[in-house]
Amino acid sequence: MPPQFKDDMSTSKSSLLSFSTQKRKGFPLTIEQLNQLIDCPDLISQYGGTHGICQSLEVDPAYGLMPDESFNPCYGIVPNKNQEPFEERKSVYGKNELPKAPIKSFLSLIITGFNDQTLIMLTVAAIISLMIGIYDDNSPNHPVDEPKIGWVDGAAIIVAVIVVLITNAINDYEKEKQFRKLNSKKEDRLIEVLRAGVTQQIHIQELVVGDIMFIEPGNILNVDCLFIEGHNLLCDESAATGESKPAKKTTDKHGDCVIISGSKVLQGVAKLLVISVGVNSYYGRAMILMRNSKQETTPLQYKLNVLADQIAKFGFIAAGLMFIILILKVLLLGYMNDEIISWADFSNQVIGIVIQAITIIVVAVPEGLPMAVTLALAFATTEMLKDNNLVRHLSACETMGNVTAVCSDKTGTLTENKMTIVSANIAETPFLKCSELTRWISQVNPFSLKLLMENISINSTAFEGKDAEGIMKFIGSSTECSMIDLASKLGYDYQDQRACSKVMNVYPFSSMVKSMTTIVKINEGHAMSTEKSLYRIHTKGAAEIVLEACTHYVDIHGHVVPLNDCSKREQEIVIKSYAERSLRTIALAYRDIDSSTFESFDLETAPLHNLVLVGVIGIQDQIRSGVIESVQEFRRAGVFIRMITGDNIETAKAIAKECGILTAGGIAMSGPDFRALSVEEQKKIIPRLQVLARSSPIDKTTVVSRLQERREVVAMTGDGTNDGPALKLANIGFAMGIAGTEVAKEASDIILMDDNFNSILQALKWGRAVNDGVKKFLTFQLTVNIAAVVLSFVSALMSGKSESVLNAVQLLWVNMIMDTFAALALATEPLTDELVKRKPLKKDSHLINWRMSRMIVGQAIFQIVINLLLIFYGAELFGLSNSENDVKILHTMVFNTFVFLQVFNELNCRRIDDRINILRGITKDHLFIIIQTFVIIGQIMIVQYGGIAFKTEPLNLSQWIITMGIGSLSILTGTLIRLLPKKMAFFWSENNEDEFNHEVSYNRLRWEYIVHRIMQDIQDKKKHQGIEQLSIESILDKK
Repeated sequence: MPPQFKDDMSTSKSSLLSFSTQKRKGFPLTIEQLNQLIDCPDLISQYGGTHGICQSLEVDPAYGLMPDESFNPCYGIVPNKNQEPFEERKSVYGKNELPKAPIKSFLSLIITGFNDQTLIMLTVAAIISLMIGIYDDNSPNHPVDEPKIGWVDGAAIIVAVIVVLITNAINDYEKEKQFRKLNSKKEDRLIEVLRAGVTQQIHIQELVVGDIMFIEPGNILNVDCLFIEGHNLLCDESAATGESKPAKKTTDKHGDCVIISGSKVLQGVAKLLVISVGVNSYYGRAMILMRNSKQETTPLQYKLNVLADQIAKFGFIAAGLMFIILILKVLLLGYMNDEIISWADFSNQVIGIVIQAITIIVVAVPEGLPMAVTLALAFATTEMLKDNNLVRHLSACETMGNVTAVCSDKTGTLTENKMTIVSANIAETPFLKCSELTRWISQVNPFSLKLLMENISINSTAFEGKDAEGIMKFIGSSTECSMIDLASKLGYDYQDQRACSKVMNVYPFSSMVKSMTTIVKINEGHAMSTEKSLYRIHTKGAAEIVLEACTHYVDIHGHVVPLNDCSKREQEIVIKSYAERSLRTIALAYRDIDSSTFESFDLETAPLHNLVLVGVIGIQDQIRSGVIESVQEFRRAGVFIRMITGDNIETAKAIAKECGILTAGGIAMSGPDFRALSVEEQKKIIPRLQVLARSSPIDKTTVVSRLQERREVVAMTGDGTNDGPALKLANIGFAMGIAGTEVAKEASDIILMDDNFNSILQALKWGRAVNDGVKKFLTFQLTVNIAAVVLSFVSALMSGKSESVLNAVQLLWVNMIMDTFAALALATEPLTDELVKRKPLKKDSHLINWRMSRMIVGQAIFQIVINLLLIFYGAELFGLSNSENDVKILHTMVFNTFVFLQVFNELNCRRIDDRINILRGITKDHLFIIIQTFVIIGQIMIVQYGGIAFKTEPLNLSQWIITMGIGSLSILTGTLIRLLPKKMAFFWSENNEDEFNHEVSYNRLRWEYIVHRIMQDIQDKKKHQGIEQLSIESILDKK
């Protein structure tokens, strides 16, 4: 954005020559001296002011830096191919990059993971078991014919703990790696600089000390700068200094000229000199100090942590009861049998009971729940980036799943933001399509056309320059770019007009007045008026607002005539006709003034009065492909869509109807009308409000507040600096990645990299996928928890040796299946269309709904019953004897059955609704298939070859078929549970209280509209009949 500035810096060619002809031996100013300018601005005068600092940094503010630092006005550019651009400058003052934050090593992640109370307890028990096992193997009482494998239990538990630690560390490492990639994109933005006399865009990391940089509203600076020249520059330095009051910036001769890195540009435009970059800047030094930030905990993670603590307490209670009962059992059996238990035997039994009790705690504690959320969020945010959603705050991902209202901007979000002027009415001379331009230019009055070109060229911040890829294009706001494009089509060079114009003041575009104004000094390069004035005001902005500020207009002959009611009505008809064609309407006006009037103007407030209307233009912006379908998808998902735009009410209504946002019975109104309502009136109208036109940032904030008062979860899109408060206030703030200002991006939760409304729908789907993934995992894990704890408890009590049918190492394998592997399989499933076929949930909805609880309890009871039947009647069913080997085979079959019950139940948990087809979409769920295959292969290896560690016996083919067949009954059980009636007295009933229901739904709006139309037709018919009756009576009276 190269604003047209007066050249206050009288830098001569001799100064340039002195920069280049002498061999540089370093720069006069050091990093420390430049940093002192930020802390003590009074020192600037000691270095010759801004001009003197420019000379010390060897830069001409009129030309900027030369890429190879070898420019000579006499001989031109002498390229130096052996040196990269600004190499010496970077070596002295540094690069505009911050050193990467230290990455946690894999070992540190393992150590962090070990700071877990349960794992520490398990490790202590394993060490005790290992020591006792080694002692028992080497004791004189150890039977000679038995292998010395007492150490196996302890070693196996230690190996299992190590595997759990390594697995968690890998997950954490990959998660951090993914989020580092996401965070790196936050700094991937462009900035406009002046180099070699050409304005161009470069990546912000390429800025160097001495660069001449342009800024405009919305920019966030990450370098320290000095003000060279500009207009009405107002900066928010609260992020850097804590001072909430905006700071006005001007030249060093007139006030504060230091712009601190971290500042946000609120108003105005300026040309700046960069004096500190990277770690040497104020922002860089602060960022280095704030590197050790705390890890973010999302609301869902918090809920799950609370649930995990509750389940852990249940596990500790069960383990404590088991320990006490089994100890009492050992003592009572010894007493009843008149046996004196040796201390060694008692110690061994106590150690065995302790290991079983701790193992129950390990199984009961759902440490996989937080990991499931982390995996789901990491997977979702990575996939969302592919869908052009950059998630800045993790909580936004899951919150988006239950959003109830989306308030969207129009330009660039619902539309393509590719502006083209297709109609205009300049000085009462219209053209309705681009093909009429050639005819139109010969018909329009030359004076009026000259005024139009002046306004387009001077009263604009758009320019033609190179983008980051080096391609020449118009850069700036899409509206201004379309105007410059029109000037080019008509054969005018906007740069020539800017070059011959002396800008006296600029009032940048403001969302409050919805216009931009520039004042220039009239010379021979401008359209000459009969008034012979010294200054000219050029204004452009929202058509109806600029029209209200006009008292005259330019007629077809180029004469300035009063704007009476009839003429004003004609202009309003033109504006409305453009708006009804979904065109953005912009009015252009001017006013010639004398020096005394100019001097009386307020430098902060644009003089929007007594203007002369030049004409109105209509700009077309096509609706994005897929937007209409996305709006319908949102409606099916129970999400209410509202358009909040700064456009004309008629244009907004036309676009909203085309998109499907404005429906029968919906309300469309303007921002000023909405603001005029009382709070109670706003609350009453907000459920039916679908379009808010000519809105201000305050209106956006008000709409969000009113919706949140109704306990709605609101998503808001925004791109402007003043949208920041609304984006912060909304539950999810979406900033535009292309058109959005840095302030909007900083305030947002998610950045739309393509500014596309369709990407918001993808964010909704991923948010729901995260919540569904966690609920699927929760259903699976709680089933295993209940079944494993109850089975271990009952079997240990009923066993003669007080041993659980599932030993400690087996339960640890089950724990790995239900934690790490299940989290990976169920929390990372791909998107499906079914995600948007249900209503959103309330913010305070329960983690476990009635369907989940029915499935958890039903499956747990089934698994407990099946396994207890196998324990007590399995020998008879499978034809096994009471020999030690057959007992081991039976226990192995129980273990194998239990594991395959979980394997098939995991398939069952792919659906958390009442639909029967649990295999739908499984061919696309590659990770689920891989993990299930790995678990099955792992189970085969454990049973067939892991006998020593897992205390199993190899099974034959028939035994494998039987145990897998019994395990597959989980699917049948799940199907039967789903087929149960939704209401069963004393057990459960369907509960949809967690679903969010809009007070005014789309169906209600449609019925209200139909009823209203019917009533209106009846009233019209009665009125018409009454008129006819009066006519008949009057005729009869005459006769």
